[in-house]
Amino acid sequence: MDNRVDLYPAAQRQLCCGGGGGALASGYNEERIFYGRRKMDQITAAGVKMIVVPCHSCHGQLNSIKSKYGMEDLTVKYLWELVADCLILD
Repeated sequence: MDNRVDLYPAAQRQLCCGGGGGALASGYNEERIFYGRRKMDQITAAGVKMIVVPCHSCHGQLNSIKSKYGMEDLTVKYLWELVADCLILD
């Protein structure tokens, strides 16, 4: 069963999470949280409970700000974690 959902907009028109370019370590936390709002709105609109990201900055940013947007239950996984989960046999 394929229950994968693309965020909208997708592909090359995807929105930045606000954590790239060293923003996580910059000390500008209020700005970083503010710029992450568009990504969190995008995730909310998709109605997902888990998001899979390949990027270390995205992973850290989304985990860092999810509680600020009332999304404490959102699971953020690296792509490799999803692949590893799929390889586990019962």
